[in-house]
Amino acid sequence: MLNYAGTPPLGAMADADSRQLIAAELRSLIARIEISMRLIDAAMSPEDMAADDMDVEDDSAIAGSSELVVLDDVTPRYARVSAALNTCRAELGHALQQLSESGSAA
Repeated sequence: MLNYAGTPPLGAMADADSRQLIAAELRSLIARIEISMRLIDAAMSPEDMAADDMDVEDDSAIAGSSELVVLDDVTPRYARVSAALNTCRAELGHALQQLSESGSAA
């Protein structure tokens, strides 16, 4: 996040300066969301799931069975969080675009 110490209130700033400050904050939020999305993607990566499957098979009473089913209750939550973050990222991008357009019209 940006450090706002010493920043004058938005009401005391010129419109162009306040738009730049808001745009910088929106870009910062978008970057943080993208980092979170990469972390979620890494947590759901096939290599991690394959390693988890191997652990389950080794501990199973039917090790080596081709009918082993592994229930993963974490992946759906990751998928929902990823979808929510993707929506937030799109809306922030839209807000940034609207802000940019309003600044060029002035």
